[in-house]
Amino acid sequence: MLKKLLGSAALLALLASPAAADKVKIGFVTTLTTPAAVIGKDMRDAVDLAVEHIGGKMSGLDVEIIYADDEFNSQKGKQATERLILSDNVDIVAGYIWSNVLLASAPVVLNEGKILISANAGPAQLAGAQCHENFFNIAWQNDQTPMAMGELLNQVGVESIYLVAPNYAAGQNMVAGVERTFKGKIIGKDMTVWPSQRDWSAELSKIKAAKPDGVFTFYPGPAGPAFIKQYQQAGLSGEVPLYSVFTLDSISLPLFQKANMEAVLGTKMTQFWAPDMDNEANRKFVADFQAKYGRYPSYFAAQSYDSIMYIKSAIEAVKGDVLDTDGMRVALEKADFPSVRGPFRMGNNHFPIQNFYERTVVTDDNGDWTTAVGRVILKDHQDPYASQCKMP
Repeated sequence: MLKKLLGSAALLALLASPAAADKVKIGFVTTLTTPAAVIGKDMRDAVDLAVEHIGGKMSGLDVEIIYADDEFNSQKGKQATERLILSDNVDIVAGYIWSNVLLASAPVVLNEGKILISANAGPAQLAGAQCHENFFNIAWQNDQTPMAMGELLNQVGVESIYLVAPNYAAGQNMVAGVERTFKGKIIGKDMTVWPSQRDWSAELSKIKAAKPDGVFTFYPGPAGPAFIKQYQQAGLSGEVPLYSVFTLDSISLPLFQKANMEAVLGTKMTQFWAPDMDNEANRKFVADFQAKYGRYPSYFAAQSYDSIMYIKSAIEAVKGDVLDTDGMRVALEKADFPSVRGPFRMGNNHFPIQNFYERTVVTDDNGDWTTAVGRVILKDHQDPYASQCKMP
């Protein structure tokens, strides 16, 4: 009888305890419909390549990626995240292009005690007062890239600037970033309707009248080529240099090249990464991406590829125990993996401390338009909100 009781107790204990995982389930939220899906496709392609590079396994476990479409809408993105958590029971959630989508979705993941990794969006709230032990960003905080641009403007002698950006969380952070570091005069600022506005004639007229030394803009996705086309049609490209972040990339440049819009050649921007960065991980990533898809990867792709390698480092650190959130968190804080950007480290708020570089639009040896990395503009840079994060 005693043996039977002990056997029953052991069986009950076994049934009550979580079963060992036979796979790693990663939910990846991005935009897969609407015109902005061109970004989501680049991210998905990079994730698929990363999974291919690791042989489809992390710490011996099969990797399953479940893609979710945010439909370029914060509420749809939140609903997609809820399905990943409640229906698909994913172990980790990653992705997110748009800051407003991430801000709406983050509580869904974090309130369930799961790890959330942003492969792009870096809103100030999650870097500062709303930082969370289970939230990590593998890209950058929104202000950092434009902060580098503000410093680049100082270095090239721009004395006055006009700012044009969309009026949503990321656009506000981008403008704030330039304002933090630019030492010249800001003689105009327009925050435009997002995402519906596609006519900037009023803003362009104001720029013409203001006669600044330069114009700073941030328009991701399809809005970028539309803005630059109107900028050139207004006759401004030959009069006022355009400086941008997240507007000219490997997604938009083929469109400009096809349209023979040569005015974008030589345009300066800032970024933490470029396709020609010389390290082993990046050389393999770019070469294999081009071989597989026939195009350069964008920074969206680079960050998404890194996100999978980042997750792999955490899963391997806990030897495949996907329920060991504490152990994965410690590993993610170390960021010990071969990033395509080269070495970097995580800050106290779980955002990268890294270099930001000058980038220039150039023509490669095959005649394709791309971007080339230049000098370091900000070295080992930490975002300005980290001091507001109260995590130890």
